[in-house]
Amino acid sequence: MRAEPAVTDEELAQLRETARRFSIEELRPAYQTREDQGRFDRVLIRRMGELGLIGPELPARLGGLGLTNVASGIVVEQIAYGDFNVAYVLSSGSLIGQILAQHASDELASLWVPRIVEGDALVAIAVTEPDTGSDAARLSLKAVRKGDRYVLSGEKTSISIADQADAFVVFARTGTKDEGARGISAFLVEADRPGLSRSRLADLGSKAVGRGSLFFNDLEIPSGNRLGPEGQGFVQVMNGFDFNRAFIGLMCIGAAQASLDETWRYAVDRQAFGAPISSYQGVTFPLADLEAQLHAARQLCLHTLSLRDAGAPHTSEAAMCKLLAPRTAFETIRQCLLTHGHYGWSMDLPHQQRLRDVMGLEIGDGTAQIMKLIIARDRIRRNTT
Repeated sequence: MRAEPAVTDEELAQLRETARRFSIEELRPAYQTREDQGRFDRVLIRRMGELGLIGPELPARLGGLGLTNVASGIVVEQIAYGDFNVAYVLSSGSLIGQILAQHASDELASLWVPRIVEGDALVAIAVTEPDTGSDAARLSLKAVRKGDRYVLSGEKTSISIADQADAFVVFARTGTKDEGARGISAFLVEADRPGLSRSRLADLGSKAVGRGSLFFNDLEIPSGNRLGPEGQGFVQVMNGFDFNRAFIGLMCIGAAQASLDETWRYAVDRQAFGAPISSYQGVTFPLADLEAQLHAARQLCLHTLSLRDAGAPHTSEAAMCKLLAPRTAFETIRQCLLTHGHYGWSMDLPHQQRLRDVMGLEIGDGTAQIMKLIIARDRIRRNTT
């Protein structure tokens, strides 16, 4: 068990307020505009870096604030309240920042982690391949050692910010397929290296994030770009996915809470049959149910992050976050859209975009079926050992 980083309640409250104010004042007004643009606003990303909102749990020696994962999760939810997609920068920054801080060489970590924290660099994670989604241990992109370099050949797909990232953490096979997960290594690949090309997919939601494919055509990188020992990449990414699933849950909760808050206000203002619709239990009871469900999902996500801060196992809890929060958020936003009636059906209101954006995370980073499998295996193990 490791000791949690020190953070006072006052510091946590100040960080939350900073994130909330930035989210409401600078992100929410242009949430739908950024979907039309289909890209992140780098000025906004750097502004988040200046405010200390990207990777606050990362070590101070690498530009972070040295706070807790719980503190970072609270920030992620507040940013998602204003713009679900911009919150991806925070969750990705923490995931990749922690991988680099723990497994990259001092030289590589010192070069890239501060840039991530400052909002100067976007780094994506590249695991999925055309024939391997949830079964990531079967990936086939090759990394062949040639002296002091590796040569990468193959394809990755369904990669978030594929056409915007400055670098990628790429998982490639350095061993044989018979070795399974033990033959996978991780590498930091700069986006401007010769031999890398990329394309973009046309998606239903999260268009500001974007998703695409990467093509590696005998791309060479120095052996110093390998993260950790050869053959240990799969272990590294799975450990990162544990806490990232709690971050994903908080992203979804933040977006759903925004729709729910807007719907409560609408219910108070909207008149029907001579009274505000908030006077009808048929309107308010479904919203009250959803309020309770969001609150429960939030506490689960924060609990999972607190387990990580304490150095305690949290794989099963992280899977619960990923199973529960996106589904609950989707149902919340759907009910909010319906409560707005014909106004909710309009593209002018943000509910339809939040619905599409949140739906993507019912798929990404592991489907509901995979999360149930993880939870079931954990419960079975506890009852057979």
